[in-house]
Amino acid sequence: MKNNQLTILYALVGILFLGLAFLWNRISENPYTPAREQKEESFLGPAQEPPGPRVGIFKLPEKLDFAGESVPLHQPDVYERLERELYVNAYWESNTVLMMKRAGRFFPEIEQMLQENGIPDDFKYVALIESGLMNVVSPAGARGFWQFMPSTAKEFGLEVSNEVDERYHWRKATVAACKYLRSAYGRFGSWTNVAASYNMGMAGLNRRINEQQVPNYYDLYLNEETSRYMFRVLAMKELFSHPSQYGFELQASDLYQLPRYREVVVTSSISNLASWAIQHGSNYKELKLHNAWLRSDKLSVGSGKTYTIELPL
Repeated sequence: MKNNQLTILYALVGILFLGLAFLWNRISENPYTPAREQKEESFLGPAQEPPGPRVGIFKLPEKLDFAGESVPLHQPDVYERLERELYVNAYWESNTVLMMKRAGRFFPEIEQMLQENGIPDDFKYVALIESGLMNVVSPAGARGFWQFMPSTAKEFGLEVSNEVDERYHWRKATVAACKYLRSAYGRFGSWTNVAASYNMGMAGLNRRINEQQVPNYYDLYLNEETSRYMFRVLAMKELFSHPSQYGFELQASDLYQLPRYREVVVTSSISNLASWAIQHGSNYKELKLHNAWLRSDKLSVGSGKTYTIELPL
């Protein structure tokens, strides 16, 4: 009798041990137990909601124009070409934000100069896509905000030499660009074609029009760069006109501003621009930053010639 009782007791202990082992195994495998949750939080922090979609789909405008000339968005290829440039620039956030900030510095004066010269306001976006409003140099040698080649710059009144290159003088270059644009409009009678000719030249565009026997940019078969050119301009116009629709929320205080400056008229040669700048209460860095058209460390001034140098206050 005693042996039977011991056997039953050992059996109960064994069953209890197996039950506890099974329960412990279940707890260890269950990711939702409080102990497991506490362990995960201690290493990973509290659980996060899954992120939303990283890429949004934009609703394109139903109507769009350049300089008052309608864009035929009902044509599938035109719609797709515009969509391509909108997505490229809307999702190249760093570049577009910086262009918006620079535009705060330069657009007000560029807009005024365009208006004074009878050029539609939309052409400010041509300067924007040409250079990003920086004094850049193209592989072909075009320079400045408006990307003039040397011969074209001289043709429209800019000085280009080893010491002075007014393609880097954004105000003078804007006036020269206005002269080009007025000349091109007299030839084509369409501001859209004028903008396209700014990329491929008047002769090049005129040749394609004659070859293909259509006068409309949107109906022409052109090289890749010129084919995209107007749509880059249009994309910039749309992004700048409705920035919040594309995720850009810049405030006026975020934009760069032109510094206040004083003008110094120079009538004689300067042998050392660094020394000259210090004598005028500035330094060589400021001189170069605000007068990028000075391309040397000296300035030769011929008889009857004058230059105006800007120095920040």
